[in-house]
Amino acid sequence: MKLFKSPASYRKWRSSCGGKVVLVPTMGALHHGHEMLLRKARRCAGKQGSVVASIFVNPTQFGAGEDFEAYPRPMGADLAACRRCGVDAVFAPSVGALYARDASVRIRESALGEHLCGPFRPGHFEGVCTVVGMLFLIVQPHAALFGEKDWQQLAILRRMTRDLHFPVDIIGVSTVREPDGLAASSRNAYLTSGERALAPRIHAAMKAGATKKSPDAAATLCRRLIEEIPGATIDYVKAVDAASLEPLASRRSEGRLVVAVRLGKARLIDNIPLPAIR
Repeated sequence: MKLFKSPASYRKWRSSCGGKVVLVPTMGALHHGHEMLLRKARRCAGKQGSVVASIFVNPTQFGAGEDFEAYPRPMGADLAACRRCGVDAVFAPSVGALYARDASVRIRESALGEHLCGPFRPGHFEGVCTVVGMLFLIVQPHAALFGEKDWQQLAILRRMTRDLHFPVDIIGVSTVREPDGLAASSRNAYLTSGERALAPRIHAAMKAGATKKSPDAAATLCRRLIEEIPGATIDYVKAVDAASLEPLASRRSEGRLVVAVRLGKARLIDNIPLPAIR
C-alpha cells in the first residue's frame, strides 16, 4: 500500500495506474462503516483497478466552536484498516498541501444545502464540496463511494458532480449500524456510556415513524418519540423527497425520514428510506 502526502507525489503514481480507480474520501478515525465502504470499493475496482482512500480532516467544513481541533486522528490505526481492506493507496495531505495560505476559491451548492443541516452548520457544505472537488481533480477517480448516513451530503455531492460535469460515478452505500441500530459514526465516541445506551432509541423512533402512511404523520411520531429520550435536543425531524430534499408531499414517491439530534457532546444525524406506497 502506498502513502502519499502531496498532490504531486500522488499524481506521479496515478499516471502509471491501469484499470478503474475508486476513491473513498474520509476524515480518518475509521470504523467498521468505513471498512465496508473500502471493501465495496475493492470489489468495484476489481483485480485490475486501484482503491484510493483519502484521509484528511478538512478545516473548511468545520464551523466556529465545532470540533476541528478535537477530531480524532489515529493515523496508525487508520492505515492498518486500509491495509486490511485492500486499499492500494492512501492520500493523506497536510492542510497546507491542499489549501494555499491565501486560498480564496470555494465551491458552493445553493439549493440542497440551504435547509436541514445547512442553517445549523453555516459553510459546512461549501467546505465539503470544495474539498471533494479538489480530491476529484487530484485523485482522478472513475467512481467515489459515500455512506448514505450523510444523506444530505450525498445528495449535494451528486448535484455538484452533475452540475460541474465531473467524470465520476457517485455510489451511495447503505448505512452501517451497530447491532442495536445506532448508525456507525466517528462521533459516537463523544457519547458517554449512559448516552450510548439511549442513542439507539433515535433509530427506533425513525422506524416507528416510517410505518405511518403520510409524511407528516411519520415525522410527527418520530419527533414525539425522540423528545422522550432524556437529554436529547432535536435540530430537525423531517420527511423529505429523496432527491430534491424538499418536504415530501405524499408517500406516493420515494422519500427519506431525516433527523439530527444532539445528545451530550454528540450531534447525531441519521435517515431511513420512506418507500413509495402505491
